[in-house]
Amino acid sequence: MFEFLDYPFMLRAFFAGTAVAIILGWLGTFVVTRKISFIGDGLAHASLAGIALAILAGLAPLPTALIIAVLIAIIIYFLEKKANISGDMAIALMFTTGLAIGIILLHYYQGYQPELISYLFGNILSISVYDLKFILVASLIIIITLSLFYRQILFVTFDPIGAHLSGLKPWFYDLLLYVMTAVAIILSIKLVGIILVSALLVTPSAISRLFANSYKHFTIGAILLAVIIVFVGLVASYYLDWPSGATIILVGTLFFVLASIAKSLISSACKSSAKLKNN
Repeated sequence: MFEFLDYPFMLRAFFAGTAVAIILGWLGTFVVTRKISFIGDGLAHASLAGIALAILAGLAPLPTALIIAVLIAIIIYFLEKKANISGDMAIALMFTTGLAIGIILLHYYQGYQPELISYLFGNILSISVYDLKFILVASLIIIITLSLFYRQILFVTFDPIGAHLSGLKPWFYDLLLYVMTAVAIILSIKLVGIILVSALLVTPSAISRLFANSYKHFTIGAILLAVIIVFVGLVASYYLDWPSGATIILVGTLFFVLASIAKSLISSACKSSAKLKNN
């Protein structure tokens, strides 16, 4: 039943998937709460410029894409805060600009580039030992950073004015959140791909939010759901022989649909019970 664990590429995928699921699930709670879900798509697609540059120059794709994504996240933040445009407009601007630069750079690459396909759509076979080490180290840094600044980021998320009056610098924690989200997006594109990665950032939080009665439960639920979705998706992709990225996202969507139905049934049952008591 668990013969897939005999394959090194599956073990690498599970370890990498668990690491990115934890950080995406955690960061996703802030992204969903702040209503900036589109940032995942924007950073993922704009990172194509970094991947294309790495392929063209013969550099390591993940570190190169990470640097470019962090720069894009910083630009998005300053466009939003300093250029007096909405967050969605800033994200859309960098989304299309990064994508366009990536396409132009790839125009100069001669021949077929199979590694590019793995970044676009995700491929568990393409996660090397180097990728795994890079993902684990970077994920650990994000987890430590989130642990250290969790209360401050939470305070700034719900009450930026109060945070400022209390002596905090909201701009710093906003920017830190944008940068960590950019890093998390890049770490997960080998698993689910540029095109699909934003769904893994948002879906676990969307499901958890249906049932959570506190932000703590919301966060814990999102992280656990992200890990479960990745695990079930990877196992399903192995046995069905489907692309890993698409399978993980479909599993997440299925979970969301089932959770929504369960929530609706629970709400209906509670209303019926309340009516019976009143009668």
